[in-house]
Amino acid sequence: MPTGEAVIRVEDIHKYYDLGETRVHALRGVSLAVESGGFVAIMGASGSGKSTLMNILGCLDRPSSGRYVLEGTDVSSLDKKTLATIRNQKIGFVFQGFNLLARTTALENTELPTLYAPIDKAERSRRAAEALALVGLTDRAQHFPSQMSGGQQQRVAIARALVNRPKILLADEPTGNLDSRTAVEVMDILQQLNEQGLTIVLITHEHDIAQFAKRVLVFRDGKIRTDQGILGQPTAREVLKTMPTLED
Repeated sequence: MPTGEAVIRVEDIHKYYDLGETRVHALRGVSLAVESGGFVAIMGASGSGKSTLMNILGCLDRPSSGRYVLEGTDVSSLDKKTLATIRNQKIGFVFQGFNLLARTTALENTELPTLYAPIDKAERSRRAAEALALVGLTDRAQHFPSQMSGGQQQRVAIARALVNRPKILLADEPTGNLDSRTAVEVMDILQQLNEQGLTIVLITHEHDIAQFAKRVLVFRDGKIRTDQGILGQPTAREVLKTMPTLED
C-alpha cells in the first residue's frame, strides 16, 4: 500500500459499456491509491479491465460510478473541456505505437503538446529541447522518425509526454514494439524519471518489464486481484550490463 501523499485515488470505481442489448461490466468496484513518486505496473489478460482503468486515470473516460480524485480534485464528473485542460497540464501519455508525425522532426514532435499551453514559441522550443535532453536525444533533435530506430522513436514519445512537465506519466505497453534490450533501455529512462519524482503508472503484459516498477497490480475480471510491492527491485541499468549489445 502507498505510504506517501496520494496523487491518484480511485474509490469503488465501476465502469459499464452497453453493447447493443449486452452490458459489459469492465470495472467492478476498483479502489486504488498511487502516492506521489510511485511507480506502479498494471498487469492482466486482455479484457481484465486494466486499459479501462488507464483511460479513466488519463481523463479519457469517466467512471459509471465511484470517485476519481486527481491531486485533490474530484474529476469524476468534470466536463470535457476541463478534462482536456487537466490532461494537458497534469498528465503525460506514452503508448505502444509511437504516434509520431512522419514529416516532423524529433524537436517538433516533442513540441506538439505545448501548442495548447499559454507559452510563446521560444519557450516551446526550449522546453522541447530540455525534454529531449532528459531522454538522451539532443543530437537527434532535427531527425525525422524514419531516421531513428524504434527505441529512439519511443524516447521522442517520452520526451513529448514530458514537455508540459506533468506530475504523472501514464504508459500503455510502451515497450510492446521494441526488442528486449531496447525495452530495458526505455525502462532505464522511466526509472530515472521516477527517481526524479515523476509518478508513473505502466500497463504491461511482460513480467520482466513489470519487475522494474516499485509495485505491481494484477487485474482479472474487472478487479484488482493482487497488489504487491517489489522488494529488491532491479535497476534497468544493472540488467543492461548483462545483456548483449545489439546493432542500432
